[in-house]
Amino acid sequence: MTERESMEFDVVIVGGGPAGLSAACRIMQLGAEAGRELTVCLVEKGSEIGAHIVSGAVLEPRALNELFPDWKERGAPVTTAVSGDDVHFLTSESGSTQVPGIFVPHTMHNDGNYIVSLGNLCRWLGEQAEAMGVNIFPGFAASEVIYEDGRVAGVITGDMGRDAAGNEKTTFESGYELRAPYTIFAEGCRGSLGKELMTTFDLRANADPQHYGIGIKEVWEIDPALHSEGKVVHTTGWPLDAHTEGGGFLYHAANHQVYLGYIVALNYSNPHLNPFKEFQRWKHHPVIATTLGGGKRISYGARAVNKGGLQSLPELVFPGGLMAGCEAGFLNGAKIKGSHTAMKTGMLAAESVFAALQSAAPDDSVGGYAQRVKDSWVWRELEAARNFGPAQHKFGVLLGAAYIWFDQNILRGKAPWTLRNTEPDHAALKLAADAEPIEYPAPDGKLSFDLLSSVYLSSTDHAEDQPVHLKLENPQIPIEKNLPLYDEPAQRYCPAGVYEVVEEGGVQRFQINAQNCVHCKTCDIKDPAQNINWTVPEGAGGPNYTGM
Repeated sequence: MTERESMEFDVVIVGGGPAGLSAACRIMQLGAEAGRELTVCLVEKGSEIGAHIVSGAVLEPRALNELFPDWKERGAPVTTAVSGDDVHFLTSESGSTQVPGIFVPHTMHNDGNYIVSLGNLCRWLGEQAEAMGVNIFPGFAASEVIYEDGRVAGVITGDMGRDAAGNEKTTFESGYELRAPYTIFAEGCRGSLGKELMTTFDLRANADPQHYGIGIKEVWEIDPALHSEGKVVHTTGWPLDAHTEGGGFLYHAANHQVYLGYIVALNYSNPHLNPFKEFQRWKHHPVIATTLGGGKRISYGARAVNKGGLQSLPELVFPGGLMAGCEAGFLNGAKIKGSHTAMKTGMLAAESVFAALQSAAPDDSVGGYAQRVKDSWVWRELEAARNFGPAQHKFGVLLGAAYIWFDQNILRGKAPWTLRNTEPDHAALKLAADAEPIEYPAPDGKLSFDLLSSVYLSSTDHAEDQPVHLKLENPQIPIEKNLPLYDEPAQRYCPAGVYEVVEEGGVQRFQINAQNCVHCKTCDIKDPAQNINWTVPEGAGGPNYTGM
Protein backbone atom coordinates (compact mmCIF):
# COMPACT_ATOMS: atom_id res chain seq x y z
CA MET A 1 0.00 0.00 0.00
CA THR A 2 1.25 3.48 -0.89
CA GLU A 3 2.43 5.51 2.10
CA ARG A 4 0.64 8.83 2.12
CA GLU A 5 1.29 11.97 4.07
CA SER A 6 -1.70 12.90 6.17
CA MET A 7 -2.75 16.40 7.20
CA GLU A 8 -5.47 17.30 9.71
CA PHE A 9 -7.79 20.30 9.39
CA ASP A 10 -10.98 21.52 10.99
CA VAL A 11 -12.66 21.64 7.59
CA VAL A 12 -11.79 20.35 4.13
CA ILE A 13 -13.48 21.97 1.13
CA VAL A 14 -13.40 20.26 -2.27
CA GLY A 15 -13.72 22.69 -5.17
CA GLY A 16 -12.59 26.25 -5.83
CA GLY A 17 -15.76 27.55 -7.46
CA PRO A 18 -18.20 30.12 -6.05
CA ALA A 19 -19.70 27.67 -3.53
CA GLY A 20 -16.43 26.36 -2.12
CA LEU A 21 -14.75 29.75 -1.96
CA SER A 22 -17.78 31.38 -0.34
CA ALA A 23 -17.81 28.58 2.22
CA ALA A 24 -14.12 29.15 2.94
CA CYS A 25 -14.55 32.90 3.38
CA ARG A 26 -17.65 32.57 5.53
CA ILE A 27 -16.23 30.02 7.95
CA MET A 28 -13.15 32.17 8.49
CA GLN A 29 -15.42 35.14 9.20
CA LEU A 30 -17.27 33.08 11.80
CA GLY A 31 -14.05 31.89 13.37
CA ALA A 32 -12.76 35.46 13.64
CA GLU A 33 -16.04 36.65 15.17
CA ALA A 34 -15.87 33.87 17.77
CA GLY A 35 -12.17 34.34 18.44
CA ARG A 36 -11.45 30.79 17.29
CA GLU A 37 -8.56 29.91 15.03
CA LEU A 38 -9.69 27.45 12.36
CA THR A 39 -7.62 25.39 9.97
CA VAL A 40 -9.40 25.26 6.63
CA CYS A 41 -8.11 23.52 3.51
CA LEU A 42 -9.55 24.04 0.02
CA VAL A 43 -8.40 21.81 -2.86
CA GLU A 44 -8.96 22.74 -6.50
CA LYS A 45 -8.10 20.46 -9.41
CA GLY A 46 -7.40 23.35 -11.79
CA SER A 47 -3.90 24.76 -12.15
CA GLU A 48 -5.10 27.89 -10.35
CA ILE A 49 -8.33 29.20 -8.92
CA GLY A 50 -10.60 30.04 -11.85
CA ALA A 51 -8.80 27.83 -14.38
CA HIS A 52 -11.78 25.48 -14.72
CA ILE A 53 -14.55 28.05 -14.26
CA VAL A 54 -16.82 28.75 -17.21
CA SER A 55 -20.23 30.40 -16.94
CA GLY A 56 -22.30 32.98 -18.84
CA ALA A 57 -22.41 34.93 -16.59
CA VAL A 58 -24.96 37.40 -15.32
CA LEU A 59 -24.53 37.67 -11.56
CA GLU A 60 -27.28 38.47 -9.12
CA PRO A 61 -25.25 40.06 -6.30
CA ARG A 62 -27.52 39.10 -3.40
CA ALA A 63 -25.19 36.50 -1.89
CA LEU A 64 -22.10 38.62 -2.57
CA ASN A 65 -23.76 41.50 -0.71
CA GLU A 66 -24.27 39.21 2.27
CA LEU A 67 -20.76 37.76 2.22
CA PHE A 68 -18.85 40.99 1.65
CA PRO A 69 -21.09 44.08 2.00
CA ASP A 70 -18.04 46.16 1.06
CA TRP A 71 -17.19 44.16 -2.08
CA LYS A 72 -16.97 47.29 -4.20
CA GLU A 73 -14.39 48.84 -1.88
CA ARG A 74 -12.48 45.53 -1.87
CA GLY A 75 -12.17 45.71 -5.65
CA ALA A 76 -14.37 42.79 -6.68
CA PRO A 77 -14.36 42.36 -10.49
CA VAL A 78 -18.08 43.13 -10.63
CA THR A 79 -18.36 46.41 -12.51
CA THR A 80 -20.56 45.99 -15.60
CA ALA A 81 -24.15 46.61 -14.58
CA VAL A 82 -26.84 45.20 -16.85
CA SER A 83 -28.22 48.07 -18.91
CA GLY A 84 -31.00 46.25 -20.75
CA ASP A 85 -32.54 42.90 -21.68
CA ASP A 86 -33.53 41.64 -25.12
CA VAL A 87 -35.16 38.28 -25.76
CA HIS A 88 -35.51 37.04 -29.34
CA PHE A 89 -37.45 34.08 -30.67
CA LEU A 90 -35.54 32.89 -33.74
CA THR A 91 -38.04 31.55 -36.26
CA SER A 92 -35.57 30.44 -38.94
CA GLU A 93 -31.97 30.88 -39.98
CA SER A 94 -32.70 34.52 -40.76
CA GLY A 95 -36.08 35.30 -39.20
CA SER A 96 -36.77 36.43 -35.63
CA THR A 97 -39.23 38.16 -33.37
CA GLN A 98 -38.19 40.27 -30.40
CA VAL A 99 -40.33 39.23 -27.46
CA PRO A 100 -42.04 42.22 -25.78
CA GLY A 101 -40.94 42.63 -22.19
CA ILE A 102 -44.43 41.96 -20.88
CA PHE A 103 -44.26 38.44 -22.32
CA VAL A 104 -40.88 37.62 -20.80
CA PRO A 105 -40.98 35.74 -17.47
CA HIS A 106 -40.18 38.24 -14.74
CA THR A 107 -37.38 35.99 -13.49
CA MET A 108 -35.41 36.73 -16.67
CA HIS A 109 -35.30 40.48 -16.11
CA ASN A 110 -31.86 41.54 -14.89
CA ASP A 111 -32.30 44.90 -13.22
CA GLY A 112 -29.59 45.29 -10.58
CA ASN A 113 -27.48 42.42 -11.93
CA TYR A 114 -23.99 42.43 -13.40
CA ILE A 115 -22.21 40.85 -16.37
CA VAL A 116 -19.11 39.17 -14.97
CA SER A 117 -16.35 36.72 -15.68
CA LEU A 118 -17.12 34.11 -13.05
CA GLY A 119 -13.54 32.87 -13.30
CA ASN A 120 -12.24 36.32 -12.36
CA LEU A 121 -14.75 36.58 -9.53
CA CYS A 122 -13.53 33.24 -8.19
CA ARG A 123 -9.92 34.43 -8.39
CA TRP A 124 -10.91 37.45 -6.31
CA LEU A 125 -12.77 35.26 -3.79
CA GLY A 126 -9.66 33.10 -3.58
CA GLU A 127 -7.59 36.17 -2.71
CA GLN A 128 -10.06 37.07 0.05
CA ALA A 129 -9.97 33.54 1.43
CA GLU A 130 -6.17 33.36 1.43
CA ALA A 131 -5.96 36.72 3.19
CA MET A 132 -8.15 35.25 5.93
CA GLY A 133 -5.85 32.26 6.35
CA VAL A 134 -7.45 29.56 4.21
CA ASN A 135 -4.97 26.99 2.88
CA ILE A 136 -5.72 26.84 -0.85
CA PHE A 137 -4.13 24.02 -2.80
CA PRO A 138 -4.63 24.52 -6.55
CA GLY A 139 -3.47 21.75 -8.84
CA PHE A 140 -4.58 19.03 -6.41
CA ALA A 141 -7.45 16.86 -7.60
CA ALA A 142 -9.48 15.16 -4.87
CA SER A 143 -9.73 11.62 -6.25
CA GLU A 144 -10.99 9.52 -3.33
CA VAL A 145 -13.24 9.90 -0.31
CA ILE A 146 -11.94 8.66 3.02
CA TYR A 147 -14.56 6.56 4.82
CA GLU A 148 -14.14 5.48 8.42
CA ASP A 149 -16.83 3.80 10.52
CA GLY A 150 -19.52 4.81 8.05
CA ARG A 151 -18.48 8.44 8.03
CA VAL A 152 -16.62 10.67 5.61
CA ALA A 153 -13.29 11.58 7.18
CA GLY A 154 -11.79 13.66 4.37
CA VAL A 155 -10.40 13.10 0.88
CA ILE A 156 -7.28 11.81 -0.83
CA THR A 157 -5.68 13.79 -3.64
CA GLY A 158 -4.65 11.96 -6.77
CA ASP A 159 -1.19 10.55 -7.28
CA MET A 160 1.10 12.46 -9.64
CA GLY A 161 3.57 10.82 -12.00
CA ARG A 162 1.97 7.54 -13.03
CA ASP A 163 2.28 6.33 -16.61
CA ALA A 164 -0.61 5.24 -18.80
CA ALA A 165 -0.42 1.71 -17.38
CA GLY A 166 -0.57 3.03 -13.81
CA ASN A 167 3.08 2.40 -13.02
CA GLU A 168 5.14 4.88 -11.01
CA LYS A 169 7.43 7.10 -13.09
CA THR A 170 10.60 8.72 -11.77
CA THR A 171 8.53 11.85 -11.07
CA PHE A 172 5.99 9.96 -8.96
CA GLU A 173 4.49 11.73 -5.94
CA SER A 174 1.87 10.08 -3.79
CA GLY A 175 -1.38 11.88 -3.09
CA TYR A 176 -2.15 13.38 0.29
CA GLU A 177 -4.74 12.44 2.87
CA LEU A 178 -6.61 15.59 3.84
CA ARG A 179 -8.61 14.80 6.97
CA ALA A 180 -11.23 16.76 8.86
CA PRO A 181 -14.29 16.16 11.04
CA TYR A 182 -16.38 17.68 8.23
CA THR A 183 -15.88 17.95 4.48
CA ILE A 184 -17.76 20.34 2.20
CA PHE A 185 -18.13 18.99 -1.33
CA ALA A 186 -18.45 21.79 -3.89
CA GLU A 187 -17.02 20.25 -7.06
CA GLY A 188 -19.64 21.81 -9.32
CA CYS A 189 -22.07 20.11 -11.68
CA ARG A 190 -21.74 16.29 -11.79
CA GLY A 191 -18.81 16.17 -9.40
CA SER A 192 -17.11 12.79 -9.48
CA LEU A 193 -16.92 12.44 -5.70
CA GLY A 194 -20.44 13.79 -5.29
CA LYS A 195 -21.70 11.16 -7.70
CA GLU A 196 -20.02 8.48 -5.58
CA LEU A 197 -21.41 9.91 -2.34
CA MET A 198 -24.94 9.92 -3.72
CA THR A 199 -24.62 6.20 -4.41
CA THR A 200 -22.81 5.33 -1.18
CA PHE A 201 -25.36 7.07 1.06
CA ASP A 202 -28.39 6.64 -1.27
CA LEU A 203 -28.91 10.40 -1.34
CA ARG A 204 -31.14 10.36 -4.43
CA ALA A 205 -33.71 7.90 -3.05
CA ASN A 206 -36.46 10.52 -2.80
CA ALA A 207 -35.46 12.81 -5.67
CA ASP A 208 -36.21 12.97 -9.37
CA PRO A 209 -33.19 12.33 -11.60
CA GLN A 210 -30.95 15.33 -11.97
CA HIS A 211 -31.30 16.97 -15.39
CA TYR A 212 -28.59 18.78 -17.29
CA GLY A 213 -27.65 20.96 -20.21
CA ILE A 214 -24.36 21.34 -22.04
CA GLY A 215 -23.26 24.96 -22.16
CA ILE A 216 -20.70 26.06 -24.76
CA LYS A 217 -19.20 29.54 -24.53
CA GLU A 218 -16.89 31.84 -26.45
CA VAL A 219 -15.43 35.25 -25.63
CA TRP A 220 -15.06 37.73 -28.50
CA GLU A 221 -13.56 41.16 -28.91
CA ILE A 222 -15.83 43.15 -31.20
CA ASP A 223 -15.95 46.43 -33.08
CA PRO A 224 -16.49 49.21 -30.48
CA ALA A 225 -19.20 50.65 -32.72
CA LEU A 226 -21.20 47.44 -32.28
CA HIS A 227 -20.66 47.19 -28.53
CA SER A 228 -23.31 48.17 -25.98
CA GLU A 229 -21.82 47.63 -22.54
CA GLY A 230 -24.24 45.99 -20.14
CA LYS A 231 -26.69 44.73 -22.76
CA VAL A 232 -28.04 41.19 -22.23
CA VAL A 233 -29.45 39.21 -25.16
CA HIS A 234 -31.13 35.80 -24.93
CA THR A 235 -32.54 33.73 -27.78
CA THR A 236 -34.73 30.68 -28.09
CA GLY A 237 -36.02 28.75 -31.07
CA TRP A 238 -33.83 28.14 -34.14
CA PRO A 239 -31.61 26.23 -34.74
CA LEU A 240 -33.17 23.66 -32.37
CA ASP A 241 -36.51 22.08 -33.20
CA ALA A 242 -39.69 22.60 -31.20
CA HIS A 243 -39.07 19.49 -29.10
CA THR A 244 -35.50 20.25 -28.01
CA GLU A 245 -34.86 22.60 -25.11
CA GLY A 246 -32.10 25.14 -25.35
CA GLY A 247 -31.15 28.65 -26.31
CA GLY A 248 -28.39 31.18 -26.69
CA PHE A 249 -27.00 34.18 -24.86
CA LEU A 250 -24.89 37.18 -25.80
CA TYR A 251 -23.70 39.49 -23.04
CA HIS A 252 -21.93 42.79 -23.72
CA ALA A 253 -19.14 42.83 -21.11
CA ALA A 254 -16.49 45.48 -20.49
CA ASN A 255 -13.61 46.37 -22.79
CA HIS A 256 -15.54 45.78 -26.03
CA GLN A 257 -15.89 42.09 -25.24
CA VAL A 258 -18.99 39.93 -25.57
CA TYR A 259 -19.63 36.63 -23.86
CA LEU A 260 -21.76 34.38 -26.02
CA GLY A 261 -22.85 30.81 -25.77
CA TYR A 262 -25.42 28.15 -26.33
CA ILE A 263 -27.07 25.65 -23.99
CA VAL A 264 -28.67 22.42 -25.19
CA ALA A 265 -30.64 20.36 -22.70
CA LEU A 266 -29.17 16.89 -22.45
CA ASN A 267 -32.58 15.24 -22.66
CA TYR A 268 -32.51 15.76 -26.42
CA SER A 269 -33.74 12.74 -28.36
CA ASN A 270 -31.99 12.88 -31.74
CA PRO A 271 -28.64 11.06 -31.51
CA HIS A 272 -27.45 12.90 -34.64
CA LEU A 273 -27.60 16.25 -32.82
CA ASN A 274 -24.24 17.95 -32.25
CA PRO A 275 -24.39 20.73 -29.60
CA PHE A 276 -21.09 22.27 -30.72
CA LYS A 277 -22.26 22.54 -34.32
CA GLU A 278 -25.66 23.89 -33.24
CA PHE A 279 -23.77 26.67 -31.46
CA GLN A 280 -21.60 27.38 -34.50
CA ARG A 281 -24.54 27.75 -36.88
CA TRP A 282 -26.50 29.79 -34.31
CA LYS A 283 -23.82 32.48 -34.57
CA HIS A 284 -24.74 32.99 -38.23
CA HIS A 285 -28.22 34.23 -37.36
CA PRO A 286 -28.44 37.99 -38.07
CA VAL A 287 -29.42 38.72 -34.44
CA ILE A 288 -25.97 37.42 -33.40
CA ALA A 289 -23.85 37.83 -36.54
CA THR A 290 -24.54 41.57 -36.72
CA THR A 291 -22.75 42.01 -33.39
CA LEU A 292 -19.84 39.68 -34.18
CA GLY A 293 -19.04 41.01 -37.64
CA GLY A 294 -15.36 41.92 -37.87
CA GLY A 295 -14.73 40.68 -34.32
CA LYS A 296 -12.14 38.22 -33.03
CA ARG A 297 -12.76 35.07 -31.02
CA ILE A 298 -10.33 34.87 -28.09
CA SER A 299 -11.55 32.04 -25.86
CA TYR A 300 -13.64 28.87 -25.87
CA GLY A 301 -14.99 26.57 -23.16
CA ALA A 302 -17.76 24.16 -22.23
CA ARG A 303 -19.40 22.84 -19.08
CA ALA A 304 -22.45 20.85 -18.09
CA VAL A 305 -25.06 22.73 -16.05
CA ASN A 306 -27.74 21.47 -13.69
CA LYS A 307 -31.36 22.14 -14.61
CA GLY A 308 -33.40 19.74 -12.50
CA GLY A 309 -34.29 22.25 -9.81
CA LEU A 310 -36.00 21.55 -6.50
CA GLN A 311 -37.40 18.14 -7.41
CA SER A 312 -33.94 16.87 -8.33
CA LEU A 313 -32.11 17.91 -5.16
CA PRO A 314 -30.58 14.95 -3.32
CA GLU A 315 -30.33 14.67 0.44
CA LEU A 316 -27.74 17.29 1.26
CA VAL A 317 -25.97 15.82 4.28
CA PHE A 318 -24.35 12.53 5.24
CA PRO A 319 -22.17 11.54 8.18
CA GLY A 320 -19.12 13.75 8.07
CA GLY A 321 -20.06 16.00 5.17
CA LEU A 322 -22.45 17.93 2.97
CA MET A 323 -22.91 19.24 -0.57
CA ALA A 324 -23.16 22.84 -1.68
CA GLY A 325 -23.69 24.69 -4.94
CA CYS A 326 -24.02 22.86 -8.24
CA GLU A 327 -22.63 19.71 -6.62
CA ALA A 328 -26.18 19.31 -5.32
CA GLY A 329 -27.93 21.16 -8.16
CA PHE A 330 -29.02 24.56 -6.83
CA LEU A 331 -29.16 26.36 -10.19
CA ASN A 332 -32.37 28.35 -10.68
CA GLY A 333 -33.52 27.45 -14.19
CA ALA A 334 -36.17 30.18 -14.31
CA LYS A 335 -33.44 32.79 -13.84
CA ILE A 336 -30.79 30.86 -15.82
CA LYS A 337 -28.49 31.58 -12.88
CA GLY A 338 -26.69 29.48 -10.31
CA SER A 339 -23.74 31.53 -9.05
CA HIS A 340 -25.74 33.40 -6.42
CA THR A 341 -27.36 30.21 -5.12
CA ALA A 342 -23.98 28.45 -5.15
CA MET A 343 -22.46 31.24 -3.08
CA LYS A 344 -25.34 31.29 -0.61
CA THR A 345 -25.41 27.53 -0.09
CA GLY A 346 -21.63 27.64 0.38
CA MET A 347 -22.17 30.25 3.10
CA LEU A 348 -24.90 28.14 4.70
CA ALA A 349 -22.57 25.15 4.55
CA ALA A 350 -19.93 27.14 6.41
CA GLU A 351 -22.39 28.27 9.07
CA SER A 352 -23.60 24.70 9.51
CA VAL A 353 -20.12 23.21 9.77
CA PHE A 354 -19.08 25.90 12.23
CA ALA A 355 -22.09 25.04 14.39
CA ALA A 356 -21.27 21.32 14.14
CA LEU A 357 -17.70 21.96 15.24
CA GLN A 358 -19.03 23.36 18.52
CA SER A 359 -20.51 19.98 19.38
CA ALA A 360 -18.45 17.53 21.43
CA ALA A 361 -19.93 14.56 19.52
CA PRO A 362 -20.11 14.06 15.74
CA ASP A 363 -23.17 15.86 14.37
CA ASP A 364 -24.76 13.84 11.57
CA SER A 365 -27.05 16.76 10.68
CA VAL A 366 -23.90 18.86 10.17
CA GLY A 367 -25.26 21.81 12.07
CA GLY A 368 -28.74 21.42 10.61
CA TYR A 369 -27.57 22.29 7.11
CA ALA A 370 -30.60 20.83 5.31
CA GLN A 371 -32.95 22.88 7.48
CA ARG A 372 -30.87 26.01 7.04
CA VAL A 373 -31.19 25.62 3.27
CA LYS A 374 -34.97 25.09 3.56
CA ASP A 375 -35.26 28.25 5.65
CA SER A 376 -33.26 30.35 3.19
CA TRP A 377 -34.15 32.45 0.17
CA VAL A 378 -32.46 29.81 -2.01
CA TRP A 379 -35.21 27.31 -1.21
CA ARG A 380 -37.92 29.90 -1.80
CA GLU A 381 -36.41 30.71 -5.20
CA LEU A 382 -36.21 27.07 -6.25
CA GLU A 383 -39.69 26.35 -4.95
CA ALA A 384 -41.11 29.19 -7.07
CA ALA A 385 -39.14 27.95 -10.10
CA ARG A 386 -39.84 24.23 -9.56
CA ASN A 387 -42.10 23.82 -12.62
CA PHE A 388 -39.80 25.60 -15.08
CA GLY A 389 -37.82 22.62 -16.37
CA PRO A 390 -40.56 19.98 -16.16
CA ALA A 391 -42.95 22.26 -18.09
CA GLN A 392 -40.52 22.54 -20.99
CA HIS A 393 -40.09 18.78 -21.01
CA LYS A 394 -43.81 18.04 -20.75
CA PHE A 395 -45.25 20.66 -23.10
CA GLY A 396 -42.41 21.37 -25.54
CA VAL A 397 -40.69 24.64 -26.27
CA LEU A 398 -43.66 26.82 -27.36
CA LEU A 399 -46.41 25.57 -25.06
CA GLY A 400 -43.83 25.23 -22.32
CA ALA A 401 -42.88 28.89 -22.72
CA ALA A 402 -46.52 29.92 -22.46
CA TYR A 403 -46.96 27.81 -19.34
CA ILE A 404 -43.79 29.25 -17.78
CA TRP A 405 -44.96 32.82 -18.42
CA PHE A 406 -48.29 32.05 -16.72
CA ASP A 407 -46.59 30.20 -13.88
CA GLN A 408 -44.03 32.91 -13.17
CA ASN A 409 -45.83 36.16 -14.07
CA ILE A 410 -49.38 35.37 -12.98
CA LEU A 411 -49.07 32.62 -10.35
CA ARG A 412 -45.64 33.86 -9.20
CA GLY A 413 -44.47 30.28 -8.79
CA LYS A 414 -47.28 29.43 -6.35
CA ALA A 415 -49.20 26.90 -8.46
CA PRO A 416 -50.89 24.28 -6.24
CA TRP A 417 -49.20 21.50 -8.22
CA THR A 418 -45.69 20.31 -8.88
CA LEU A 419 -44.67 18.88 -12.25
CA ARG A 420 -42.13 16.08 -12.42
CA ASN A 421 -39.65 14.75 -14.94
CA THR A 422 -38.64 11.24 -13.93
CA GLU A 423 -36.87 10.18 -17.14
CA PRO A 424 -33.05 10.43 -16.91
CA ASP A 425 -31.47 12.47 -19.69
CA HIS A 426 -29.48 9.53 -21.04
CA ALA A 427 -32.67 7.52 -21.56
CA ALA A 428 -34.20 10.07 -23.96
CA LEU A 429 -32.28 9.11 -27.11
CA LYS A 430 -34.14 7.60 -30.05
CA LEU A 431 -32.53 4.94 -32.16
CA ALA A 432 -30.42 6.46 -34.92
CA ALA A 433 -32.53 4.69 -37.55
CA ASP A 434 -35.66 6.40 -36.19
CA ALA A 435 -34.19 9.92 -36.02
CA GLU A 436 -33.78 12.54 -38.71
CA PRO A 437 -30.14 13.07 -39.77
CA ILE A 438 -28.89 16.64 -39.34
CA GLU A 439 -26.68 18.27 -41.95
CA TYR A 440 -24.49 21.02 -40.53
CA PRO A 441 -22.80 23.66 -42.68
CA ALA A 442 -19.01 23.74 -42.80
CA PRO A 443 -17.43 26.42 -40.58
CA ASP A 444 -16.44 29.61 -42.38
CA GLY A 445 -13.51 30.53 -40.13
CA LYS A 446 -15.03 33.94 -39.45
CA LEU A 447 -18.12 33.32 -37.33
CA SER A 448 -18.04 29.52 -37.07
CA PHE A 449 -15.06 27.30 -36.42
CA ASP A 450 -13.92 23.69 -36.27
CA LEU A 451 -13.72 21.76 -33.02
CA LEU A 452 -9.98 21.37 -32.61
CA SER A 453 -9.17 25.04 -33.16
CA SER A 454 -11.81 25.77 -30.53
CA VAL A 455 -10.28 23.37 -28.00
CA TYR A 456 -6.93 25.04 -28.65
CA LEU A 457 -8.39 28.32 -27.36
CA SER A 458 -9.31 26.62 -24.07
CA SER A 459 -5.58 26.13 -23.34
CA THR A 460 -6.36 22.55 -22.34
CA ASP A 461 -3.31 20.62 -21.22
CA HIS A 462 -2.89 17.22 -19.62
CA ALA A 463 0.39 15.63 -18.60
CA GLU A 464 1.48 13.14 -21.22
CA ASP A 465 1.63 9.44 -20.42
CA GLN A 466 -0.85 9.36 -17.54
CA PRO A 467 -3.74 6.96 -16.95
CA VAL A 468 -6.84 7.75 -19.00
CA HIS A 469 -9.31 9.44 -16.66
CA LEU A 470 -12.37 8.53 -18.77
CA LYS A 471 -13.18 4.99 -17.68
CA LEU A 472 -15.33 2.55 -19.65
CA GLU A 473 -17.23 0.05 -17.54
CA ASN A 474 -17.35 -2.22 -20.59
CA PRO A 475 -14.94 -1.39 -23.44
CA GLN A 476 -17.07 -3.37 -25.92
CA ILE A 477 -20.24 -1.29 -25.56
CA PRO A 478 -19.29 1.71 -27.76
CA ILE A 479 -18.75 -0.44 -30.88
CA GLU A 480 -21.04 -3.38 -30.18
CA LYS A 481 -24.05 -1.45 -28.83
CA ASN A 482 -23.85 2.33 -29.09
CA LEU A 483 -22.59 2.40 -32.67
CA PRO A 484 -25.30 0.22 -34.28
CA LEU A 485 -28.10 1.60 -32.11
CA TYR A 486 -27.25 5.29 -31.79
CA ASP A 487 -24.40 5.88 -34.28
CA GLU A 488 -22.22 6.28 -31.15
CA PRO A 489 -23.39 9.75 -30.02
CA ALA A 490 -20.22 10.42 -28.01
CA GLN A 491 -18.70 11.49 -31.34
CA ARG A 492 -21.10 14.43 -31.32
CA TYR A 493 -22.15 15.34 -27.79
CA CYS A 494 -18.55 15.85 -26.61
CA PRO A 495 -17.57 19.52 -27.20
CA ALA A 496 -13.85 18.71 -27.25
CA GLY A 497 -13.36 15.88 -29.75
CA VAL A 498 -12.47 13.36 -27.06
CA TYR A 499 -14.34 10.43 -28.61
CA GLU A 500 -13.90 9.03 -32.10
CA VAL A 501 -14.82 5.89 -33.97
CA VAL A 502 -11.82 5.09 -36.16
CA GLU A 503 -11.35 2.29 -38.68
CA GLU A 504 -8.13 0.33 -38.93
CA GLY A 505 -7.77 -2.58 -41.31
CA GLY A 506 -11.52 -2.72 -41.82
CA VAL A 507 -12.16 -2.92 -38.06
CA GLN A 508 -13.86 -0.11 -36.16
CA ARG A 509 -12.38 1.00 -32.85
CA PHE A 510 -13.51 3.44 -30.16
CA GLN A 511 -10.76 5.97 -29.50
CA ILE A 512 -10.54 8.20 -26.43
CA ASN A 513 -8.46 11.36 -26.89
CA ALA A 514 -8.36 12.13 -23.17
CA GLN A 515 -5.81 14.91 -23.68
CA ASN A 516 -8.57 17.02 -25.29
CA CYS A 517 -10.96 16.81 -22.31
CA VAL A 518 -12.25 20.17 -21.03
CA HIS A 519 -13.89 18.54 -17.98
CA CYS A 520 -17.45 19.34 -19.02
CA LYS A 521 -18.79 15.93 -17.79
CA THR A 522 -21.26 15.59 -20.69
CA CYS A 523 -20.10 12.05 -21.48
CA ASP A 524 -20.74 10.93 -17.91
CA ILE A 525 -24.29 12.24 -18.22
CA LYS A 526 -25.43 11.50 -21.78
CA ASP A 527 -23.90 8.14 -22.67
CA PRO A 528 -27.01 6.00 -23.33
CA ALA A 529 -25.46 2.91 -21.70
CA GLN A 530 -24.09 4.90 -18.74
CA ASN A 531 -20.81 3.22 -19.57
CA ILE A 532 -18.47 6.22 -19.21
CA ASN A 533 -17.28 7.21 -15.76
CA TRP A 534 -15.54 10.60 -15.61
CA THR A 535 -12.78 10.62 -13.01
CA VAL A 536 -10.19 13.26 -12.21
CA PRO A 537 -6.92 13.29 -14.16
CA GLU A 538 -3.69 14.45 -12.56
CA GLY A 539 -4.07 17.72 -10.71
CA ALA A 540 -3.62 20.91 -12.77
CA GLY A 541 -4.71 19.08 -15.94
CA GLY A 542 -7.51 20.28 -18.17
CA PRO A 543 -8.48 23.72 -19.42
CA ASN A 544 -6.77 26.90 -18.32
CA TYR A 545 -9.48 29.47 -18.84
CA THR A 546 -8.81 33.19 -18.56
CA GLY A 547 -11.67 35.65 -18.46
CA MET A 548 -14.37 32.98 -18.80
